[in-house]
Amino acid sequence: MQTRSEETRTHLLEAALRRFASVGYNAASVDDICAAAGVSKGAFYHHFPSKQALFLALLNAWLETIDSGFQAVRQETVPETLRAFTGLLPAIFAAADGHLPMFLEFWLQASRDETVWQATIAPYQRYQQYFTTLIQQGQTEGSLRPELDAPAAAKTIVGLAIGLLLQRLLTDDANWEKTAHASMEILLHGLMQNDSSGEKP
Repeated sequence: MQTRSEETRTHLLEAALRRFASVGYNAASVDDICAAAGVSKGAFYHHFPSKQALFLALLNAWLETIDSGFQAVRQETVPETLRAFTGLLPAIFAAADGHLPMFLEFWLQASRDETVWQATIAPYQRYQQYFTTLIQQGQTEGSLRPELDAPAAAKTIVGLAIGLLLQRLLTDDANWEKTAHASMEILLHGLMQNDSSGEKP
């Protein structure tokens, strides 16, 4: 069972998520969030030193969904893993559904605050390193071309994921999952040692 303190923190996170999604990060005040959560400002500052800290807690909760997915999709070969990665996108999109605009707004604000920016850029750097290592593993197993620049390939994969995420926000495409799989196949065509199987040549 949750303690009263844990329940208060949960209420604050849920109220903040609704408020940020409704009016945006800038317009949502600590007073608004406290009123929506039914708690005092003292309780707010007991759990979060600032509105930024609360937002980062929400962001990190979403990123944990992505991290858990990465651990779950590892397949026998790297191309199979990358294909399985596109299967994560529905869960990633669902977890962020309706909230992407507030993430974008916050990231814009964070770009002007070095401390917060470092906290928000860290996940991007972590995912870039994850895919760099994955590409290198594919080169070792013989499924990916040995001459590939692994960090550049990793940036391309991360860029594809971010681009798909933004397109999901900007368009109402009923076939976006099919588009995601097709996009990964196009990318894999340039990465793989042979045409489609992912097996060693």
